[in-house]
Amino acid sequence: MSYKGFVSHSRVSKEDQEFYHLKNKAAEYYRSNGVPQKIESVLNEMFWQKPDDIYGYLANYFSRLSCTPVISKITGRQVFNGRGLTAVQTEVHCIIRNEEKMVCSAVMGGPCDGLADGTAESGEAVSNSDQQHLSNTTALKWIREHLSPMLQGFNPTDQNSVDKILRDFFMARYLEHKDSLNREKEEELSDETVSEALPQATPTLAPAKDKKGGDKGKKGNSTERLLPPAEPPEPRLPGATAVAVVSLVVAKTAAGLLGAPLYRHITSLRVLQAQNEMHLPVPMITILSCGKNSVGKLNLLEEVILMPSLSQSVREVIGMGLELQCEMRRVLNGSAYKAGPIGVSDEGALQVGFEHPEQALDLVTEACANLALPLGSDLRLAINCAAHGLMDYSRGKYEVMSGCHKSPDELVDMYEGLINKYPAIKSLIDPFRKEDVDQWERLASVIGQTCCLIADAAFNLCPRWSDAKPLPPGVTGVINRHHNDMTISDLIQSIAEQKETMLAAGCGDTSIVDLAVGSGVSFLKLGGLRGGERMDKYNRLMAIEEELEQEGNLGAREKKQPLSDLSEAFNSGSGCDSVTITTK
Repeated sequence: MSYKGFVSHSRVSKEDQEFYHLKNKAAEYYRSNGVPQKIESVLNEMFWQKPDDIYGYLANYFSRLSCTPVISKITGRQVFNGRGLTAVQTEVHCIIRNEEKMVCSAVMGGPCDGLADGTAESGEAVSNSDQQHLSNTTALKWIREHLSPMLQGFNPTDQNSVDKILRDFFMARYLEHKDSLNREKEEELSDETVSEALPQATPTLAPAKDKKGGDKGKKGNSTERLLPPAEPPEPRLPGATAVAVVSLVVAKTAAGLLGAPLYRHITSLRVLQAQNEMHLPVPMITILSCGKNSVGKLNLLEEVILMPSLSQSVREVIGMGLELQCEMRRVLNGSAYKAGPIGVSDEGALQVGFEHPEQALDLVTEACANLALPLGSDLRLAINCAAHGLMDYSRGKYEVMSGCHKSPDELVDMYEGLINKYPAIKSLIDPFRKEDVDQWERLASVIGQTCCLIADAAFNLCPRWSDAKPLPPGVTGVINRHHNDMTISDLIQSIAEQKETMLAAGCGDTSIVDLAVGSGVSFLKLGGLRGGERMDKYNRLMAIEEELEQEGNLGAREKKQPLSDLSEAFNSGSGCDSVTITTK
């Protein structure tokens, strides 16, 4: 053998030896991970089943053996919602079968349903588009620089751990913000050279009546007394939207990865034991708005809300609401009502200018009579008074109509008269400021047998780190909201703490409907039947109902307790804590 042949033979032998060792390593690697056994098992199973899509069968088999997806990053951007307001959209990217994929997105904006963050109870708006832009910008910065790295590698199905990270992060930011505000106040106090001016909300004596009238309350109720000052609003930290929207998008991601609807996933977070039968919340439809933003003198009826019976399907309720709005518009075009221009409110309801509350309620009554709708029995009304925005602090009275002011005691008599005249009114939402405790109690004793008192703005949801404040006396239910600084776990806990809860939808995607169904609230306040964003939410509720009906998992509606049955519990003095209208 020549030298070259010997060298060539030695070289080939070395390569063969290296290849042999490599094959042994590969075999050991596959054996240690059970690959040969799993391949043999799936091939045997597939031979007997003989699927049409062989590789699809293999893909499904091995996908079930893959590692649990984990969060790789969370991104965010500023978008516009259905009202043209800025909102925050987030996306969750996960490592799924060794590839990074965008799994889910969620949108959440500033408060635009009922209550506005940064709005003082005196009615003075302290937020504007610039502040909203700052809040969104801060939220996106938090997501990009802090929350995304902190949540990297987390299992999105572990909602409690994710929410704890979000709460701890927000708590740290809140304390920093609070310390900064305290330092600013100390600097201002040190620079003051004159005595401190009296605050705007200082208790004042209700002024004497003008001789020419305008305030026509009963004599017994017009005695002058100190007006309780408005409580300072809870500070809303700019950027708080990041907490709520990240928590929401993680929950949606988990539902998508588990192959379950979001409402099922929320139910699993709330109830440890799996349950098939589910109950839908009753939709509350705003059909008329005659509040401060309407062109007429009337300010008191911010929303006239339709509360259907429990036996009606969501599709039937929506159809009835649309038909009722068309009939009200037809009646308004007649000569019987001297109303202002007909518009559409921000809540998607007919907005009409009236002089007195009786005109609005007569319109609803006539329209229901024309359509043969059972108003007062299977069909009830709720009135959102939004009284916290009607207080004229210079007079110490509520401006229920332009130029017509009522003291808190006079307003009690006004409500009593309306409910006696229109027995279909079964709920009053925020009839007073939460500070008017005596009037809440007096109104409850007067109308408690026939009407319920609901707290919205008067339900001051405090942050977890502050002491809870009691509800006004006589309140039998509260309206909850997914606030910008609330995680999904916070929302579930807040709903569980109240025996009777309604959930109000804000500006965002249809996830609020799944949250309402999954959290077990009794009522869902979605607004009027106008606007694509709101109708998407109604359509989502209708789709969930149809899905549960097809599965045979839609619980009997009669198991929910109607609001009119609260009188016995209320008269016993049990209050909100012992009244249960929740889904069972």
